[in-house]
Amino acid sequence: MSIAPVIAPRESAPVSDPTLEVRRLGRVEYETTWRAMQAYTLSRDLGSADEIWLLEHPPVYTVGLAGRPEHLPRTANGIPVVRTDRGGQITYHGPGQAIAYLLLDMRRRALSVRPLVRRMERAVIDLLARQGVAAHGREDAPGVYVGAAKIAALGLRIRHGCCYHGIALNVDMDLSPFHAINPCGYPGLAVTQMRELGLPHDIERVGSELVQHLIEALR
Repeated sequence: MSIAPVIAPRESAPVSDPTLEVRRLGRVEYETTWRAMQAYTLSRDLGSADEIWLLEHPPVYTVGLAGRPEHLPRTANGIPVVRTDRGGQITYHGPGQAIAYLLLDMRRRALSVRPLVRRMERAVIDLLARQGVAAHGREDAPGVYVGAAKIAALGLRIRHGCCYHGIALNVDMDLSPFHAINPCGYPGLAVTQMRELGLPHDIERVGSELVQHLIEALR
């Protein structure tokens, strides 16, 4: 099954799972991507491939279904705010953040939401562990943390047994827009990124590694 031309893959990515198709999309507007994810999910049938979309977004705040006004930007910084249909509160996306959207038939993979979230977190934890950095998840706040600082945020939407949205890993980006919000609904939550941790931070390479760790975690 194909998706709209505006979201066509820029190049192929290495795949070690024949049940998954990986699309490397480059930098794409958030709303364009969101609508394409919705369209793909609503048009799926039993033979539709599962997909991972690897990409970056231009600067944007996204507000999930649980979003509350007190967590929204406190300053007019010119960054658009988009209310979306994923779970969770508000987060920021921008260049230098590796985003992997997972479009999966959860019934076919015998997955429920919590185990899928844990596998997504595990992919990032394993990626960082290979660089010598210990990271962890939190029961009360999905995502991946290094110490008390969040390095990856995630959110999902489930429709008709299929999911979309995914996980965003901070690699080499301007973190200042996070200071204008309560990230993921937590006032004062610290955020970090791979560059600040002294890790390799080439966005193309890290994105490819993230996809491979997700593929491993989904097996």
